[in-house]
Amino acid sequence: MRKALVNFLKIAIPLAIGVWLVFKTYNDLSDAQKNELFAAFRQADMRWLILATIVGWLAHVSRGWRWRYLLSPLGHRPGFWNCYHAVMIGYFMNMFIQRAGEASRAVSLYRTEKVPFEQGFGTILAERVVDTVMLAGIGIVTVLFQLDKIDLFKARIEQFRAAQGPAEDGGFPWFTVILVIIGLAMVAGTFFVITRPTLRARFMELLRGFGQGLRTVLSTKQKGAFILHTLFIWGAYLAMFKVGFHCLPSMVDVPFAGILAGFIMGAVGIVLVQGGIGVYPALVALTVGMYMAPSAGGELLRPDALAMGWLLWGAQTLMIIVLGGLSLLLVTRNGKPL
Repeated sequence: MRKALVNFLKIAIPLAIGVWLVFKTYNDLSDAQKNELFAAFRQADMRWLILATIVGWLAHVSRGWRWRYLLSPLGHRPGFWNCYHAVMIGYFMNMFIQRAGEASRAVSLYRTEKVPFEQGFGTILAERVVDTVMLAGIGIVTVLFQLDKIDLFKARIEQFRAAQGPAEDGGFPWFTVILVIIGLAMVAGTFFVITRPTLRARFMELLRGFGQGLRTVLSTKQKGAFILHTLFIWGAYLAMFKVGFHCLPSMVDVPFAGILAGFIMGAVGIVLVQGGIGVYPALVALTVGMYMAPSAGGELLRPDALAMGWLLWGAQTLMIIVLGGLSLLLVTRNGKPL
């Protein structure tokens, strides 16, 4: 009962925060800003969004192909389509249950190719290490682009504070409370793993699988192809983000530094909440808006930038639900190599 409650809260709390942020972001807009938001939606050229979605899908295809290079040193030769379907199922599951995608992906490949779960999961975690390095690299480049804009950021924030009027003291310290809750959850999780022999054994088994996965990155015979696929995947992610901006006339001239910063913050939003609901559009809008002319009222959140965030999120989400759902249907119905 307690375990079921904990699992429910792990899903419900981030999702509730995302849904709350959707309503919060919208309700904080003035009537004029709401009109601008819907006007931006009406102006959107969906052809650019469709193109952006195709570019994003190609990154997922490349990820499926790249995975085969990590499984090869472990003695497995899975078919491409089974790897691709597993990748899409992972994204699909992450839309509803945070961090469930990795396990679902490994389960899918076990179902179709009989790759042991621990080995499949280990290679997925190794992929995450590589992808984290790539994201960190993009983040460093992004920071270097911002060094000459620190004064601009400060001026925008001060302008925003001035527009909000005098601050009220004695507000509830939400940020501190959230940090304390996260810290306590980490301590409790560590305690349960250490004190429960079954959990400890399972954790060590997964750790060994992770070690095997990391070794496959170094031992794969297709290192060049692996690197090229990795560069293509992240290049496609960035291209999808950039191409999507062309669907709104006011967003076309956002500088590349703004594209990079918005991309990084969007990635953070997807990690924080299932599928990035509410968080992704808000973070993208707030970040990109810093590189655009300030709104008349001094608000940091521009309606057209918020519309852009929602359009990008909607296009990606629709692709994952449709194609990921199709992959899940095919694998569960067949349950054998494709």
